[in-house]
Amino acid sequence: MGESNRPLLFAFRLMGSIAGILLAAGASQRFGADKLTQRLPDGDLIAVRACRNLLAGTDSVLAVVRPGCEALAAQLQGEGAEVRICAEAGQGMSASLVFGIRARPDAAGWLIALADMPWIAPSTIRNVADTLRMGAIIAAPVWQGKRGHPVGFSQMLYPDLLALSGDAGAKSVIQSYQKQIRIVDCDDPGVLQDIDKPEDLNLMTNYKKRL
Repeated sequence: MGESNRPLLFAFRLMGSIAGILLAAGASQRFGADKLTQRLPDGDLIAVRACRNLLAGTDSVLAVVRPGCEALAAQLQGEGAEVRICAEAGQGMSASLVFGIRARPDAAGWLIALADMPWIAPSTIRNVADTLRMGAIIAAPVWQGKRGHPVGFSQMLYPDLLALSGDAGAKSVIQSYQKQIRIVDCDDPGVLQDIDKPEDLNLMTNYKKRL
């Protein structure tokens, strides 16, 4: 970004906060254990790394966890996130998303991040957040032509987000505003890499070996 644009970007950053909503309330059924508390090859917990990256790229983070995850909640609080327990987490991802949005109704926008995606670069997250600050209704990173996470939503979509239900997250909102999505190109394969199975813990290590 050119020097002439930096004051303008700074002004946008002062206009309203962008809240990161970390969805950490899944049941890890395909993993076979609580995957969010499993360790990556470098020793970090999956959810802790995802939380740390989100904190580095947004103004604040609210982590949504399911009941009975006190240890995970403590770890995320230790990173600096606000943690809230969603009693309705079993109803699907949308329930956790709506719960998180309701907890931060005054944000200028929200970045919805998944706790099982620990390799998204903080710089990518910052770029998506800044795109929201500059007026985008929806902002999403794209790597090699594929849209990834986190996806950002502006305050104007608050009613649409609160109407979500089921286990599809915000897909219906994204489809409704498909033509208004602001693409954020990035050199970050982490925007596509989630962890579903134990062997996925080495996804990025194996990817880097292929380069």
